[in-house]
Amino acid sequence: MKKTKETLVIAFALFSLFFGAGNLILPPQLGFKAGDFWWLVTLGFVLSAVLVPILGILAHARLQGTIFDFGKKVSPTFALGYAFIIYAISIALPSPRTASVTHEIAIQPFFGTPYILTSMVYFGLVFVFVMNRSRILDILGKVLTPAIIGILLFILGIATFSYPFDFGETVFINPFTDGILEGYQTFDAIGAIVVGGVIIISIDLKKQKASYTEKKRLIRNAGGLAGLGLFLIYAGLIFTGALMHNEFEADISRTALLNGISIKTLGNTAHLFLSVLVSLACFTTAVGIVTGTADFVKFRFGDSRKAYTLTAIIGCVLGVAMGQFDVHYIIAVAVPALMFIYPITIVLILLNVLPEKFASKTVFRAVIGATVLFSIPDFLGSIEMNDVLPTYVRQIALSEYRMGWVLPALVVFGLSNVLKK
Repeated sequence: MKKTKETLVIAFALFSLFFGAGNLILPPQLGFKAGDFWWLVTLGFVLSAVLVPILGILAHARLQGTIFDFGKKVSPTFALGYAFIIYAISIALPSPRTASVTHEIAIQPFFGTPYILTSMVYFGLVFVFVMNRSRILDILGKVLTPAIIGILLFILGIATFSYPFDFGETVFINPFTDGILEGYQTFDAIGAIVVGGVIIISIDLKKQKASYTEKKRLIRNAGGLAGLGLFLIYAGLIFTGALMHNEFEADISRTALLNGISIKTLGNTAHLFLSVLVSLACFTTAVGIVTGTADFVKFRFGDSRKAYTLTAIIGCVLGVAMGQFDVHYIIAVAVPALMFIYPITIVLILLNVLPEKFASKTVFRAVIGATVLFSIPDFLGSIEMNDVLPTYVRQIALSEYRMGWVLPALVVFGLSNVLKK
């Protein structure tokens, strides 16, 4: 009974780590556009937004370290550079996005104030909380996630029994790969690498007398439960979006669609409650991202308080600068960065999960090198610069789906393992 309780507690912690409020806006529109292929989009989305992040936690369980340890087999310089890039992306994109989501869900529908005012107030408060750490956010986090899940279950249940199982036609050329790429926008694989270690450390502190095998089993079981929960919520939201394809204009935005679905299923009062909960959850996420980034920089600069403060200021200024744009714009801006850094992140997670005999330093360097090299065409394609690439590069398998790195990484992985023998 005690072990079951411990597993459930850790599973809920993992679920809360990945289930950011900003992620709520992604699945419904996927389903809305997927039509009959909502299930195929779900498989793709779950692959990059659930399976890979959970594997990231399992990799942390093996490494028992920090983000730096994920890339150290390539080289210490690579590991440090990768860590700085990840934190820079975190404070420049997902953190500001939380302010935009808050504005579009909780401010815009009720007030006529501009984005810039919301982002200034929002990140002013973020800075105050980052500089004055408080357990209030931890307490809020424990309350917010269950409350949001409860409301979502109502939405999913009402939609399932109120609308006919009639789906439209898909607008996606390849629903599976489009689902995978949309899963990048959750930033959950990055989240697993950045803050997954915190959960592993907390488990170590609570289970000091437990063996390595017992801890690993506990994390594996909790990860499985958390993954199942994420799968059900994401699949339910995609399915709901697909069911309601005739209820909204075809070009409706992600946040407007979530707002519309909640109003049609719950009514205005419950929608207002959901808006407040989502906004608070977004705020705790932003504080966590800026605090985590400031902590990392502080540690790299000899535990300097000045480095912490300066990083917090930069994080909040970037938040205001990017947070004044709408969610659609921030997601579009994020695409090129994600086309480059997400494949590297996925490969680092997979290599760190594999047994040592398949993931030596030589294998790490070769596979990461191939991934970096073949992510460049996907990055250039995302900024409409495909024409600068030779024809043979554009003909690499899966490159038309912006996943041209997959086959080269697999081939190099196989060859490097064969040759080292």
